[in-house]
Amino acid sequence: MKHFFQLAALLILSFQFSIFNSHACTNLIVGKAASTDGSVIVSYNADSYGMYGNLYRHVGGTHAQGEMRKIYEWDTNKYLGEIPQAPITYNVVGQMNEHQVSICETTFGGREELVDPKGIIDYGSLIYIGLERSRTAREAIKVMTDLVAKYGYCSEGETFTIADKNEVWVMEMVGKGEGRTGAVWVAIRIPDDCICAHANQSRITRFNMKDKQNVLYAKDVVKFAREKGFFTGKKDADFSFRDAFNPLDFSGIRYCDARAWAFFNRQVDGMDKYLPYINGEDMTLEMPLYMKPKHLLSVQDVKDGMRDHYEGTPLDMQQDLGSGPYNMPYRPSPLSFTVDGKKYYTERPTSTQQTGFSFVGQMRSAYPDAIGGVIWWTNDDANMTAYTPIYCGVSAVPQCYERMEGKQDEMTFSWKSAFWLCNTVSNIVYPYYEKMMPDLQTAQKELETAYQTEQLRVDTEARTLYDESPQRAIAYLTDYSQGAADRMMQRWDVLFRYLVVKHNDMVVKAEENGHFKRTQHGFGAAPKRPGYPERYWREVVKQTGDRYLMK
Repeated sequence: MKHFFQLAALLILSFQFSIFNSHACTNLIVGKAASTDGSVIVSYNADSYGMYGNLYRHVGGTHAQGEMRKIYEWDTNKYLGEIPQAPITYNVVGQMNEHQVSICETTFGGREELVDPKGIIDYGSLIYIGLERSRTAREAIKVMTDLVAKYGYCSEGETFTIADKNEVWVMEMVGKGEGRTGAVWVAIRIPDDCICAHANQSRITRFNMKDKQNVLYAKDVVKFAREKGFFTGKKDADFSFRDAFNPLDFSGIRYCDARAWAFFNRQVDGMDKYLPYINGEDMTLEMPLYMKPKHLLSVQDVKDGMRDHYEGTPLDMQQDLGSGPYNMPYRPSPLSFTVDGKKYYTERPTSTQQTGFSFVGQMRSAYPDAIGGVIWWTNDDANMTAYTPIYCGVSAVPQCYERMEGKQDEMTFSWKSAFWLCNTVSNIVYPYYEKMMPDLQTAQKELETAYQTEQLRVDTEARTLYDESPQRAIAYLTDYSQGAADRMMQRWDVLFRYLVVKHNDMVVKAEENGHFKRTQHGFGAAPKRPGYPERYWREVVKQTGDRYLMK
């Protein structure tokens, strides 16, 4: 059993030697008329090696004139400067504020020369300041674009998902480079009956500059692109934001747009026609920014989308030797490798081992904001964990989701940390995926089904309390959210112990009536020794010939 605990220790060491990278993330989007219950739904896998996924918390309030807000770069914690605090700020939990405004992102990088090293605002600060100061998605767009116009933007190209309980927008932004304060950007409203996805590749191409209700953009976005030589078309109407600032290449399609395709492929008929594009064979056959789904989507559909590894598609990661003997749909980083001077790539799916946290935001106009907004939260790879509900009106966040330097952080293991407990279980399961994953999925489904079943009861009770006293409703929702996180931690602790006992030393202990089987004398029954699956033994024989043939 000791090797399982050694694995946990090695896991910690692996993070100590990691390099913090810009987030390489995935966002999925569902308009309110495309969801089963009228919710606006968004999601966010925050993927970055070495990142400790903690649940952000800002306590809003009024601020005196002259009060300043310090800005620290999200990726590095580097101090960038300070700006005047807003007269009023709002409570924020994770990626959602008390008004059900939610902001997520994926980084597309784009043209490196457009980063402004002297800018004060980075993309992470832009998200959280936007949440602190906005009551609607449209207001958040104005807050965010005004901030970079005044203080400068020091990050690479970014795609933001900006939503509230009624609508959802995709905004793409790049800086203007050293010596030029501000940024150029375009924001497009996703139709209510459509779904959308983006994943580290700019996806806004041409846009209707006359549709003031559904399209917003920097006044100089085309002029700036012309000035830089990024766009030379005769008509402004032919301008494509993506082609100017993040031109397509094979990696942008296969590593990034393929993840958006995977989400559409689950929900939209006829997506096979885009496979020549996804395979890099026909780069003119590009996908639209948004599409109408073949059926209405639930929160669970979005959670499942965040767990995708291209299963059942030509990109399926469990169909080659890289998946190992137990069909693991993961590959170690980096995403490319060289053999005999030739460079190859591995797939980059939505679900990945380096996820720091995953979030599915549910925004509902049928309830008061404190009840309507639900943050479905998990640490680590969404495929390997269970999302727990945290209402946006809570007055405190579960301690297991907090970062406490020196106690539970990226360098400090703690069994009280959801990040570390979930990572420990995940890293036990990865190498034995086909054997152990059914056990994990049992626990995952058990929790998520229970939370979903409870939601109507919790919503109803909170609404009754809210009508009497909003403070009582908030206290109730805070207690419930804390309890939901506690239940996950308890269940995952049980799962960890169960996996250690059941699969110790690469065998499988027998079970009977929900318990490990014992002999009539009280000892553990003899375990099963399944060995490798037959398909893997066939590969061994193919490579070794008669070397191991019994004489």
